[in-house]
Amino acid sequence: MIVSETKLKGCFILEPKVFNDSRGYFLESFNQKTFKEKTGVTINFVQDNESLSSRGVLRGLHFQKGDFAQAKLVRAVKGSVLDIVVDIRKDSLTFGEHVAVELSEENKKQLFVPRGFAHGFVVLSETALFSYKCDNFYNKASEGGIIYNDKNLNIDWKLNESEFIISEKDLVLPTLEMAKI
Repeated sequence: MIVSETKLKGCFILEPKVFNDSRGYFLESFNQKTFKEKTGVTINFVQDNESLSSRGVLRGLHFQKGDFAQAKLVRAVKGSVLDIVVDIRKDSLTFGEHVAVELSEENKKQLFVPRGFAHGFVVLSETALFSYKCDNFYNKASEGGIIYNDKNLNIDWKLNESEFIISEKDLVLPTLEMAKI
């Protein structure tokens, strides 16, 4: 597995070794021991989530606060997404900065999103099956979010805004400046 740290400390891109043959492929999507050796991060995932979305669906930017903050390992099992993470750790040198990574069934890349980050993605392919491993259980009372088009974040979502399909809940999220982090 190749592990590369992004410009946001603690946020890593993982590229698993893929074994292809006439039957298809095999890959190890996560190995706790290897992950710790390559990142220095000890993680214990307790919840797996999955979403199926069509082209233009934009989910995010979401986060969990306090005792229910979550680190995530995300990947596109089918299709392709542009995955976005925003550093919302107020004491971080990269507070308010973001990273965008295309995750797809072709490139098999995964993104490790540490606690203290907002996360979202937009579907670039006709459909996408998206998988999340989380190190903490979801708690509705602890959820928060940031509006996808916050002018200060200046995120390029790679699609025309007229293509976006966004939930009513995500359309009324606050800017980073107004968010309760």
